[in-house]
Amino acid sequence: MLVPTSGRAAELAVTLAGLAAQDDPPFTVTISDQSPAARIGDDPAVAAMVRVLRAQGRPVRVLPHLPRRGLAEQRHFLLGESAAPAVLFLDDDVWLEPGMLARLHAALSTLGCGFVGAAVQGLSYLDDRRPHETEPFEPWPGGVVEPERMREDAPGYGRWTLHNAANLAHVAAGLDLARDEWLAYKIAWLGGCVLYAREALVACGGFSFWSRLPPDHAGEDVAAEWRVMETYGGAGIVPSGAVHLEAPTTVPNRDVQATDVVFT
Repeated sequence: MLVPTSGRAAELAVTLAGLAAQDDPPFTVTISDQSPAARIGDDPAVAAMVRVLRAQGRPVRVLPHLPRRGLAEQRHFLLGESAAPAVLFLDDDVWLEPGMLARLHAALSTLGCGFVGAAVQGLSYLDDRRPHETEPFEPWPGGVVEPERMREDAPGYGRWTLHNAANLAHVAAGLDLARDEWLAYKIAWLGGCVLYAREALVACGGFSFWSRLPPDHAGEDVAAEWRVMETYGGAGIVPSGAVHLEAPTTVPNRDVQATDVVFT
């Protein structure tokens, strides 16, 4: 479990509470803390949830990591701190419903692709139905995920609208899935909650492209996913079970997109 964070103690505490409610598989948590002031692990709510996780037998490390060189570098650092065969990059403003980790792990094991993810849902949008944005929803036929080249000019790029607002929650509500059942679908990319086969991510370079980016950038997760998708394939799964806390972004400057640098 790899969690980048910076100055969002309340959100991080909620994220950790979601992890404490998960069942198997066993996991450890590594937090990269780039908070500009006090260490985030000293916040009472964060410290309490760290103690809960440790009491459950789930090791937690909170690692100060400064100076800030951008999210790609922070993710690169976190990846280097893990040797697990599967690594979940979980943003510090995402709550996972109970059973979500087991669902992701089962999907990655069954599909055998490079990554699976749960697109985060903004539940303040539950009454905002956008059927025109969910039209691109397409399950992987037979549950077989194939490698796919994704760029802005690719036929599947329009799938990005699937992950706006609460679109995927509306899609899932219209599917006839049993309680523990999940369905893999085609994506353009997804962010916030992505479980990688570590070997596949490392083979594709991980986030080593960070040194080519200025500290203020966005889309580093998209660039890494596109690399993995092209060789190993990647998929989203429904139902998602990943809830976006809808806190203000810590990356307000998005003038530089990592994909524009990495794929030129």
